[in-house]
Amino acid sequence: MTTDGFAAPPALVEHYRRFRAEGGTPATARVAATVLLLRPAGTDFQVYVIRRVAAMSFGGMYAFPGGGVDRSDSQAHLDWAGPEPATWGERLGQAPDAAQAVVCAAAREVFEEAGVLLAGPDAATVVGDVSGDDWETARQDLEGRRVGFADLLAGRQLTLRSDLLLPWSRWITPEFEPRRFDTYFFLALLPEGQRTRDVSGEADHTMWIRPADALARAEAGELTMLPPTMVTLAEVAAAGDLAGVVAASATRDAATPITPHLDLAADGTARFHLR
Repeated sequence: MTTDGFAAPPALVEHYRRFRAEGGTPATARVAATVLLLRPAGTDFQVYVIRRVAAMSFGGMYAFPGGGVDRSDSQAHLDWAGPEPATWGERLGQAPDAAQAVVCAAAREVFEEAGVLLAGPDAATVVGDVSGDDWETARQDLEGRRVGFADLLAGRQLTLRSDLLLPWSRWITPEFEPRRFDTYFFLALLPEGQRTRDVSGEADHTMWIRPADALARAEAGELTMLPPTMVTLAEVAAAGDLAGVVAASATRDAATPITPHLDLAADGTARFHLR
């Protein structure tokens, strides 16, 4: 990965120019969660990436499944396995209730966007294949907010496996962006027997790819990514293998936010830098 920053897409440069010209006030960053799904690939491993449809925020960019925390996540009362909300609060730098909502959002979003369910009949097991028609109906009801995540799990007597989510980092969208997110990044190993599916309608392309290959293609201009995605890919690639990634997650700072800053040069070129 380059050491002189990250090239800024033209649309974001235009947002920056407009914000500066109008003396804009930064929008409030909405709390969000995103999940890097990982799976073994021979002696290496792959990550699941999606390309957001052009009409969405950051459309055309490759990223990981995820989205904003919503009211249902904050009000969820569900069976819970893994670290208690107070422990999650310490890792994420949030109050216990707020941390629980972030974890719920991560699990909900990865089911809505990738068809992967991090839940099981008890604290030691995970459901298998959830790609059948009945599960797809349940996923669509969840995505359409006709049912809450807690109700979906309770109806099938399932427990949320919060221990399957590994906290990694926290990124806040630059101040000049009209839509901003305070996003917690998590990792999760693809549960045995489950498979990802392009189901949410929010992506126009999905793929499994080695982190190093995704990063190389991004640097070559074949895949468009923002700094949080590129940095995270480089970090997990540096861990070596899945065991290394899991070990690294235990000591990651997932509470201190990172915000990319745009530097506009006199010649009109623009690059993101991390400060």
